[in-house]
Amino acid sequence: MSFLSVQDQISELVGGLMAPPPGLAFDYTMPAGEPALVSASSISWQIFKNPVSLFVGGVAAVILELAEPSVRSGVWDHSSFRTDAVTRLRRTGAAAMMTVYGPRSAAAAMIGRVVRRHGAVSGQTPDGKEYHANDQRLLDWVQATASYGFIEAYSRFVRPLSDAQRSQAFAEGAAASRLYGALGAPGSVAEWQAMLVAAEPGLERSDIIFEFLEIMRTAPIAPRLFRPVQRLLVRAAVDLVPAHVRALLGIDQLGLSGWQRQAVATMARIGDAVPIKSAPPVQASLRLGLDANYLYR
Repeated sequence: MSFLSVQDQISELVGGLMAPPPGLAFDYTMPAGEPALVSASSISWQIFKNPVSLFVGGVAAVILELAEPSVRSGVWDHSSFRTDAVTRLRRTGAAAMMTVYGPRSAAAAMIGRVVRRHGAVSGQTPDGKEYHANDQRLLDWVQATASYGFIEAYSRFVRPLSDAQRSQAFAEGAAASRLYGALGAPGSVAEWQAMLVAAEPGLERSDIIFEFLEIMRTAPIAPRLFRPVQRLLVRAAVDLVPAHVRALLGIDQLGLSGWQRQAVATMARIGDAVPIKSAPPVQASLRLGLDANYLYR
């Protein structure tokens, strides 16, 4: 089996998450020359090009989101995770692609639509605490966990990033964070760690987290032949959650063994090496007059 054929299979497995659901298609090659919210030379452009680590990091981020009671109620009561997990994941993936690779005008417009939709999302947690999706505290947590998940997945399974590089990646999300209203989102590893310490007393175990993990294991995200790999990537996502939080949530036995970590790392490194021509990272590079292989050298 050739290197390229393995890449093609991995792309089939999770690269489809880079493809937007119906109605959200976008030509990232246009308008020619318009920069993104994040520079093409950024660490973020490297991180977000990898479909394997994006899937793992995205699932890890949702685990951390669901650990916070108000975010959990907002996500579970007002989204389609339970009824159409694949479309929900693809919508989230499309938003991430637009935020990092889209032209600034289109990215700002997309974020504006999300903020307006969130304006209608409110309710009460099971214990009666009121929440609103545009509450800055909740926005900060969602932005922080997403950044942590994507950065940590890339560093853990693709190539190790120094604390300085990881802090730079956190900082590169500032423009998008401001547009979303997450004005207190962490801009460095130290700020993320401080936020996690402050948030931990309010995090809690929930059956919804276990329900989410079961959905991620069994939803038709990957072709049937690759469902065992899909389940392995979900275990990798659990492995990314900080150990003390895994214990708090009761998921500390659901991570990876040693050989499984190596298997995920092998897939992630292959996924990092060959460009997917139709995907936003390549198209955005072309928009800026860069070579299609710019991010893959």
